[in-house]
Amino acid sequence: MTTTAHIPGLAESDGDSAELLPVATPARTRAALRALIRPDRGLALTGIGVLVAATAVGLLVQPLLGRIVDIVADGRPAADLTLPVVLLVAVAAVQGLTTTIGLTRVARLGETVLARLRERFVERALNLPADRLERAGAGDLTARVTGDVARVAEAVRSALPEMARSVLAIVLTLAALALLDVRFLLAALLAVPVQLLTARWYVRRALTLYADQRIANGAQQQQLLETIGGAVTVRGHRLEAQHTERSAGRSRKAVDLTMRSVNLVLGFYGRLHIAEYIGLAAVLIAGFWLVRDGAVSIGTATAAALYFHSLFGPVNAALVLLDDAQSAAAGLARLVGVTDLAKEPEPVGVPHRKPVPHQRTAPGTAAVTAHAVGHDYGPGRPVLHEVSLTLEPGEHVALVGTSGAGKSTLARIVAGVQQPTSGTVTAPAGSGEAAVVLVTQEVHVFTGTLAEDLRLARPDATDADLRAALATVHALDWAEALPDGLGTVVGEGGHRLDPARAQQLALARLVLADPALAVLDEATAEAGSAGARVLERSAEAALAGRTALVVAHRLTQAVAADRVVVLEAGRVVESGPHEELRDADGPYAALWRAWSGSRTAPHP
Repeated sequence: MTTTAHIPGLAESDGDSAELLPVATPARTRAALRALIRPDRGLALTGIGVLVAATAVGLLVQPLLGRIVDIVADGRPAADLTLPVVLLVAVAAVQGLTTTIGLTRVARLGETVLARLRERFVERALNLPADRLERAGAGDLTARVTGDVARVAEAVRSALPEMARSVLAIVLTLAALALLDVRFLLAALLAVPVQLLTARWYVRRALTLYADQRIANGAQQQQLLETIGGAVTVRGHRLEAQHTERSAGRSRKAVDLTMRSVNLVLGFYGRLHIAEYIGLAAVLIAGFWLVRDGAVSIGTATAAALYFHSLFGPVNAALVLLDDAQSAAAGLARLVGVTDLAKEPEPVGVPHRKPVPHQRTAPGTAAVTAHAVGHDYGPGRPVLHEVSLTLEPGEHVALVGTSGAGKSTLARIVAGVQQPTSGTVTAPAGSGEAAVVLVTQEVHVFTGTLAEDLRLARPDATDADLRAALATVHALDWAEALPDGLGTVVGEGGHRLDPARAQQLALARLVLADPALAVLDEATAEAGSAGARVLERSAEAALAGRTALVVAHRLTQAVAADRVVVLEAGRVVESGPHEELRDADGPYAALWRAWSGSRTAPHP
């Protein structure tokens, strides 16, 4: 079970309607953690077993020191100290070796579980529905990928081994106190109520506080991304003051939560010190009375006091690690919330989704058929209404309409990137994953050589295949003119490709993938006028011989299409060839007149 995260008083104050990605409940987080550990139960049991042995051996130190005290108190010969001292050295050596082995195995368990969690998170994040990610914003997902994963990783690498060792030390040390004399144990337990109340006081406040802090950090990061990414627009509309105030507000929220967590930790430490004083005083008083009554020796009382003093480290470490544990638990809940996103129940008021996977069509049938497709982005927010569309094999269909008509949503549904709320989609036959390929105006150039970037579409492609694909989209000349040709490093930190060349790179990937159906969602929109003409030629060449659905950014793409489909308010209002619709004096004709103006219209 997951819950959707909102920041109280934040979204309402600045008009932000972002719906953050869900956060798993504590019960679901624990269940997910158990599932992650289950494949490595043997490693977990072995690591804990070795740590138990290491801790048990280490508990021999206090009795040996007590023995030395008794030898000195009784005035016995110095030679009697030899055996206890030798045993102390042996205990130190054995404990050091077994502790190293145990902590290594626990750390390996933690890293394995962390790697498994990362893989599941990345896999699920890459398959998030586009509309869900758009509602949450990139900042929330980025904060989870960076901050939350780092917090969990830090806990796994440092807190988990230390917590395991501390808990074992506490349990076995209390057992050793009971073996010395049960009255020592009872005296030591006087500190437990204060410690339990402290832990309860802390946990009740920390979990919610750290969760709110992570959410606030995600919102802050989202605001920074939006402000920096849209800096040109912000300056153009003179919105600098508004965006600065909004960023400052979210920063103040994050800082306020951080200071509250600092004050919480300080109060936590203060209460722990009180518990230590109570427990040590009780053990020392008990030892005084027991030695006076002859019930125990001075050495035994010394061992008891040393045992309790040795508890300071493990108890404080375990309780202090609650700070890391609570912070990591909040981060883990946010990660599990994403990995469980496929299991989210439908929101109340949203029609039940019946996603139908893209089915293969038999040869000779339509390349793709969308039947009565509808899609909602939330209650009362329908985007598509019973849209039916058929593309014949080899047909090029252009989707046109005003902004918000539902063109991109329909394109994503046809491409299989997004599932419809209602209706069915039948996909074309194809080989492997290359049945359908979607190319949008948002193209990412991955860091690596140009050849590696191209081979993302077809890993087994030869250099000759890469050059042929580039030549198809009219990009071979500039690619070979790069400093190292196909071996030139592009992407972050490498050779920068302008938007037109980056889009040609995406079209070359399309050629290499060789899908039965290509979907282009405003793939030429990012280039200027001159670049758009080049990209339209590249796109036309890439689509040659295959079925294509093109969301037309410029109506020249509609002119070149076999058929034009006009969407208006999520409904198909016209469908036919360009000339027919242009002369029909309908919605398309109005769009054509508004777009063409004084332009010289190209001939189909």
